[in-house]
Amino acid sequence: MEPIRLRRGYTLIELLVVLAIIITITAVVFSSHSSFNKTIILQNTAYDIALTIRSAESFGLGTRAVGTISKAGYGVHFDKNNPNSFFLFADTDPQVPTLSTCHGVPPNGAGAPDAQPGDCIYTAANDQTISTYTLGNGITISDFHVHSSSGWACAVPSQNCAGSVAKLDIVFARPNPNSFVSKDGVYDSTTDSVCLTITSPQGGNYYVDIRPSGMIAVVNDSSCGS
Repeated sequence: MEPIRLRRGYTLIELLVVLAIIITITAVVFSSHSSFNKTIILQNTAYDIALTIRSAESFGLGTRAVGTISKAGYGVHFDKNNPNSFFLFADTDPQVPTLSTCHGVPPNGAGAPDAQPGDCIYTAANDQTISTYTLGNGITISDFHVHSSSGWACAVPSQNCAGSVAKLDIVFARPNPNSFVSKDGVYDSTTDSVCLTITSPQGGNYYVDIRPSGMIAVVNDSSCGS
């Protein structure tokens, strides 16, 4: 009878060991699955932002009318003080171009058929807000880097940045396929790249790379924009 009792004891230990292995494997699988889901959500959010910028490009180059206003540019507005939202807008103000606006005055004057409205700057009171986007799952646009002839400007201070920028507007308007970029309400014609940092509260970043040539890409490399 004694050997039988020993065998039963060994069986119980074996069951406990097997149970412990199953619990460990299950925990690892669930942890990996959760991490994978968070990465996918972050990546999808970055692609949604990129697609919205692409929509602004498509509307602007396609001269989509806004009420009675035609030839308006379309853009996307970012504000570091509102990192979980951004705007798609029609750049309709001012309706009559001036020498100081991003498009300037055409050779035949401000009333010429090729004159364009807008100043490549989002003004909530005057421009037409098309859509407001709010990011979910705690994801934010945590930083943006803008490079121009004066160097890098960033929303978050960095040793690599010569200046700071709190508000960013990226506008597209026909017939120019290049983007028009304004920093803190001032148009900068020398801007050659913009990089948005999309961050998850669980950790990890994705980046939206925008070039004046019209290229818009999602990357997971922090060298975005360089």
